[in-house]
Amino acid sequence: QVQLVESGGGLVQAGGSLRLSCAASGRTFSSYAMGWFRQAPGKEREFVARIRRSGGSTYYADSVKGRFTISRDNAKNTVYLQMNSLKPADTAVYYCAADAGGRGTRYDYWGQGTQVTVSS
Repeated sequence: QVQLVESGGGLVQAGGSLRLSCAASGRTFSSYAMGWFRQAPGKEREFVARIRRSGGSTYYADSVKGRFTISRDNAKNTVYLQMNSLKPADTAVYYCAADAGGRGTRYDYWGQGTQVTVSS
């Protein structure tokens, strides 16, 4: 089992940056692909970014491509989401998730979320 704890959220002005971190428990972190998702008030949760087990391949939603960067440090059991050029539309609770199968079709473990608020 994997426990995930997000941090790094907060309030930032439009155009600013934040870096989210997601720390995972356990010794098998490198066996999971990892993803970031977000959910804005009144909206469904949506995919933001994904990174494979080794960190060699990354995938992004069109809405964040070119602004957000996902990365991981398997030695630290941590996945990151660097968010630049933030927009008010990026305001949401951000969740990290672990994918045992590595295909991005099902995520087995989820964190509790961290709030990101972008003011205009």
